[in-house]
Amino acid sequence: MTELRPLDTGFIELEDSDRHISLGIGAVAIIAGAPPSREEFRAGVAVGLDRNPRLRQRVRRAPLDVKAPTWQDDPNFDLAHHIRWTALPGPGDERSLRELVANELVERLDRDHPLWECVVVDHLAGDRWAVLVKAHHSMVDGISGITLFESFCDRATGEGNAQRAEKRGPSTVFETVTRALRLPVTAARLAVSMLRTLPPVLYAAAGPATGSSFNGPIGRQRRYAIARASLPEIREIGRAFGVTVNDVAVAAVASAYREVLLGRGEQLTPGKVRVLVPVSVRAEDAKYVPDNRVSAMVPTLPVEVANPVERLKAVHGQISAHRSRGEAEAQRSLLSLAGLLPFPMVAWTFRLASHYPQHAISALATNVPGPRHRLTMHGREVLEILPCIPIAMRLRTTIAILGYADRLAFGITADYDSTPDIDALAAGIKAGVGELLSRARERGSG
Repeated sequence: MTELRPLDTGFIELEDSDRHISLGIGAVAIIAGAPPSREEFRAGVAVGLDRNPRLRQRVRRAPLDVKAPTWQDDPNFDLAHHIRWTALPGPGDERSLRELVANELVERLDRDHPLWECVVVDHLAGDRWAVLVKAHHSMVDGISGITLFESFCDRATGEGNAQRAEKRGPSTVFETVTRALRLPVTAARLAVSMLRTLPPVLYAAAGPATGSSFNGPIGRQRRYAIARASLPEIREIGRAFGVTVNDVAVAAVASAYREVLLGRGEQLTPGKVRVLVPVSVRAEDAKYVPDNRVSAMVPTLPVEVANPVERLKAVHGQISAHRSRGEAEAQRSLLSLAGLLPFPMVAWTFRLASHYPQHAISALATNVPGPRHRLTMHGREVLEILPCIPIAMRLRTTIAILGYADRLAFGITADYDSTPDIDALAAGIKAGVGELLSRARERGSG
């Protein structure tokens, strides 16, 4: 048995608090050729199980939540619970695939079984098929989620390392007493760090904001859209203006939100769109540990800036300033402190936070480094990988950015009723990259 970490538990509490949400994180692989037989696919998934023992474990809560939930081996594990087959209706185009993904994001994973599943999708146009791998956010974050997907591929990076993932047994009396004795010293050290760096984060998340139509109550249904970009072109823009790939991607997202807000007739003012940007704090040796190791920053998207280059520079300045203030480290310290507290206190904190009607943050954008090399599944080439993440906490849109080989994919999830213009977000991202690429080449030729 392994205890869930505080953030892992938090995602379970968040899902329990809102009947409108499902917190499964997904990756959709588009694969060349015809799908394998059911027996062949099942055998391939079984190999992935050997690489990641967590896939055979389910969450078990203690009576009255007196201690943290634990991952326990499922005594009745059956792989059939975790593999489903479906087919797109004709013509099997991308719109049909997007609708299927949106519907899958609504469905909650069954708590009576390990919290993951594979959905094989047949009849995709262009002699292709797809597979959606989905796992609960309590089990994976963006990086460990992609690692999970790779474990089902023919050439999983670092094969076998997943078996060496972190293994923590149940706490002994000695460990419990030792942690209690260390608590005053450790908590004091963490408190000093947080007092220096955490207030700006809390103000950004809960302070006054002009707000936008991207923040508000959400329903049960979802929409899903996709934007694509060339990684070499993104890097070309970065070199031209001295910024990172992440800066360029976020600037393209800012361009998209700007265009949609203009289309909705909303006034563009500074601070209108605050965006939650997860930051990985996962060490390289923990790549194969199935849990959450993220912190976050809360910058504002400069949607009021009309010039695309100036908008990119504003994004770069914002993210650099937030990093230099140590906001991500402050939240990491807060989660470390949570790990030292009695679990009932941690659980109730997450429950209260999940019921807080936040108005300050309008969106979430996360950039996940994906595989740089080409993958295959059952000998068939994985053509692209599309990320899909849930929405919650009054955030009506989320955007996951995933690199694979030489492409960057933007997976956009939105509330169905409040975001009928989701395609405009995808078009805005594409246009934003195109504008910056033109300016970068003008700069180079000049």
